[in-house]
Amino acid sequence: MDQRPPAIFVGDALGLDFLNSIATPIDMPIDWIDDGDGLLNWLEQAQLAPADAIKRIRAEALPGELDKVADQARSLREWFRGFVRKHKGRPLTAKSPAELEPLNRLLERDDSFKRVVPGPKGEKNPLQHQTIRRWRTPEALLSPIAEALAQLVCTEDFSDVKACEGPACTLLFADHTRGRTRRWCSMALCGNRAKQAAHRHRLKEQH
Repeated sequence: MDQRPPAIFVGDALGLDFLNSIATPIDMPIDWIDDGDGLLNWLEQAQLAPADAIKRIRAEALPGELDKVADQARSLREWFRGFVRKHKGRPLTAKSPAELEPLNRLLERDDSFKRVVPGPKGEKNPLQHQTIRRWRTPEALLSPIAEALAQLVCTEDFSDVKACEGPACTLLFADHTRGRTRRWCSMALCGNRAKQAAHRHRLKEQH
């Protein structure tokens, strides 16, 4: 049974939420993908893999196989964190794809296809163009993560990618607020702490 608390999704972009899959929400750092089981649970919470595929992969994986994939996911996470930290706060340029070659190599391994399926009831168009993934091996679990990272670099203005201003916080987010004034990963995690610290500081100065 996974003893970890629910994963943190405050990035406002799944690619950043993947980077936030290791964090220190209170005192101790938590890595939500520190083993194969953790990776499956994180993917399920992120809704990046369907429950039936996760269940089948969990049942059919060889001993240690999922842990190896989780190890690859952590390596991918730290490599991509370096890219994001280097480029956050300013737009990406046409030179950026050269740095993203490892991501392109991972995207090339994806075993997916498109098909036409019935759309949601009540929609104007009764049909939908849907991507289906075959999930042949546990390594296929990396494909939706790679897709989320590609989505981030292709659709997000990196000028809006920020690090939380909490002194010990490592969380990243895309600031989509009006005026781009967001400073904290969330008020619950860091914003309130900062307010309390400022209040204590003011009280100290008054005495």
